[in-house]
Amino acid sequence: MNVGKESSVTLQRIVNNLDWQGLNPSQRRTFEQRLNAHFPRLFGLLLDIYPSRYDLHFHCEDLVQRLLRGFLQRNNRLKALDKQRLKDPHWYKSQDRVGMSCYVDLFAGDLQRLKARIPYLQAWGINYLHLMPLYAVPEGDSDGGYAVSDYRRVNPALGDIDDLRALAKALEDAGISLVLDFVFNHTADNHPWALAAQQGDPVYQDYYYLFDDKTVPDQYEHHLREIFPQVRRGNFTWNDAAQKWVWTTFNSFQWDLNYTNPEVFKAITEEMLFLANIGCEGLRLDALAFIWKEMGTDCENQPNAHKLIQAFNCCLQIAAPAVVFKSEAIVHPDEVVKYIDAEECQLSYNPLLMALLWNSLATRKTRLLTASMQKSFAISPDCAWVNYVRCHDDIGWTFDDDVAASLGINGTDHRHFLNQFYTGRFEGSFATGVAFADNPQTGDCRVCGSMASLAGLEQAIEKDDPALIELAVKRILLLHAVTFAIGGIPVLYSGDELGLLNDYSYQSDPDKRHDDRWVHRVALTDDIIDASLHGTNPHHGIVDSLQHMLSVRRRHAIFGEGATDILTPYNDHVFAVARHLNNQHLVALFNFSEQTQSLDGRILEALGPKAAGDDLLTGKHYQASDALSIPPYGVVWIGANLDGN
Repeated sequence: MNVGKESSVTLQRIVNNLDWQGLNPSQRRTFEQRLNAHFPRLFGLLLDIYPSRYDLHFHCEDLVQRLLRGFLQRNNRLKALDKQRLKDPHWYKSQDRVGMSCYVDLFAGDLQRLKARIPYLQAWGINYLHLMPLYAVPEGDSDGGYAVSDYRRVNPALGDIDDLRALAKALEDAGISLVLDFVFNHTADNHPWALAAQQGDPVYQDYYYLFDDKTVPDQYEHHLREIFPQVRRGNFTWNDAAQKWVWTTFNSFQWDLNYTNPEVFKAITEEMLFLANIGCEGLRLDALAFIWKEMGTDCENQPNAHKLIQAFNCCLQIAAPAVVFKSEAIVHPDEVVKYIDAEECQLSYNPLLMALLWNSLATRKTRLLTASMQKSFAISPDCAWVNYVRCHDDIGWTFDDDVAASLGINGTDHRHFLNQFYTGRFEGSFATGVAFADNPQTGDCRVCGSMASLAGLEQAIEKDDPALIELAVKRILLLHAVTFAIGGIPVLYSGDELGLLNDYSYQSDPDKRHDDRWVHRVALTDDIIDASLHGTNPHHGIVDSLQHMLSVRRRHAIFGEGATDILTPYNDHVFAVARHLNNQHLVALFNFSEQTQSLDGRILEALGPKAAGDDLLTGKHYQASDALSIPPYGVVWIGANLDGN
C-alpha cells in the first residue's frame, strides 16, 4: 500500500472514531477541512520519523483526538483570528511590523504591570511583543527561564495564567501580536514528567534519555560539543534520585526530551496548543537544532529535527493556524536557512546578520557582511527574517569560514580577534563587553554586553568625551538602521531603544553571577524611561533618531513586502542594500567607519531608469551622475517612486 492510500485509509478510520461532542456543524466542517488538507503530510512525516513503530496508527488517532481537543478549547476570538490569518498569510511582512523582546520582570515587574506599559509599546509602534520564558521554573538558577517546570503555570513572581490570558487579550486589543517561547528540547528536572522518571515510572523514564552507566553516553560524547563548558563539562549528568545518567545538553537541571518516543511528540503538541490558546500568535522554537539525537553525529540539525518541526507545524495548521513558528537556530548559516519554510518555520532569527554587523563595527570593513548576505539572505517569499542587533543571549561568531576564506580571512583567528575586541582585551577598542562560556581547552568564548556598551557609549560616558559619545550614538543608530531597512521584522531588545548600558549588579547575586549574560539583561524602571525620554542626554538622542527612522519605515510599503538585493558597493567600508516592490525602489547605504566615504553614483542605477531619488531621512536629493558622499557612520535611504513620497 502506498503512503497516500495508507494515509487516506488511516484518516477515514480516525474520523469515524473521533469524539465530535461539543462541536456545532460549522466547527466540525472547519476542523475536517483542515484535517483533510494537512493530515496526509502529517502522516507521511510521522511515518518517516517512526518507521518501525507497529503502533503508529494508534498514535496518529490519539494525536488527532488531542488536536480536536485543542481546537475545541480555542475561543471564538482566536478562531476568528485563524480565519483572518489564513486570508492574509503574509501578515508578518508588513512595513509597520516592528517587534520588541523582553523579560516580563525586567520590562515591567509582572504581567499586570506589563499590561499598564502597553501605551509605552504603542508609542514606539511595537506590534509584535516577544516575552522571554515566563513559565514556572526551579528556584535559583533556571537558565533565564529556559528550564521549564510547567508549561501551564506562570512563574508566581510574574502572576498567574489568568494574568497572562488577560495580557494576551489586552495586547490583541492594542493591535500587538504576542510571541511566547516554546521550550521543547528539554524540561526542568522538577517538571512532573522528570519527577515521575526520578521515582522510577518507566513511562516517563522513556520521555528522556536515561542510561544506567556511561557506556552509551560516552559513545555519543565523542561527537558532541559542549555548550556551557564554564558551567560543567560534557552533555550528561548523573541523577541520584533516578540512579541514571541523564542527557543534559545545556545544564544539569535541563533534561533533554526523547523524541524517538511518539508519546513525547503528542505530549509536547498538547503543551504547544495550550500556549496557542492563551492567545499568542507566534512561538519561538528554542534550541530547535538539538531536538533529535543520532549516534555518530553531533546531534544537531538532524533530518528528523526538521521533520519533527514540520509535523508540529501541521498540527498548528489543523488546530490553530493563526500561530507561526520562529526559528532560533544559532548554527552554521547553511543550516539556519534549512529551517525557514512556510511548512516549517515561517519566521527565523537572523544570527548571521547580527554577528556580522558587530564584526563590521569592529573592523570598519563590510566585505564579510556583504559576501555573507549575498550568499545567505535570500529565503522563501512566504517567510521573513527577524532582524536584531542584540537579544537576551550572548554573541557567537557563526559566520561561514568558507566565505571568510574567500576574502583572505582565517575564521578561527578572526573570531579570536572579535572576542578580544568586544571584551576589553584589544587595545583601542571602543567596546565594553564581558567574556562568556570561556572554554579552557580551546580558549574560545562568546561575548556579552548591552548594545550601547558594546557600541562604545559606556566607555565614552566614563571618559566624559562628547566626541566619543557622538560616535557611539551614531554606531547605535547605524546598526538599527540596517535591521529596519534590509527586509524582515526588526526587533528591539528591551532597553536598547533607550541605549541602556551594562548592569553589573548580577555579579553579587549567587544565582546569576556564574552567567555573564545577565550583564545585558537590564531592568527598565519608570525613572530610567523618564530620564531617557527627556533632557539632552545621549539616550534622548537615540530615542528621537530611532523613532524617526521607524516612522519613515511605517510610511513606505517597500520596507515590508519588498524584495532585497545585497549590492556590491566597491567600497569596503560601506554596506549597500536595494529593495524593490513593483516599480518602487530603495537604495540604503551604511558607512561603517569614522571617516566620510565616497561611492560611485552608478550604484543608484538600482533605483530604476532615472537612477535618482531622495533620502527618506533627510530629504536630500541624490542622482547617479554625482559621486555619493556618506558621512561617518552615516545612513542614507534613497527612494524612488515610493508610495507616500
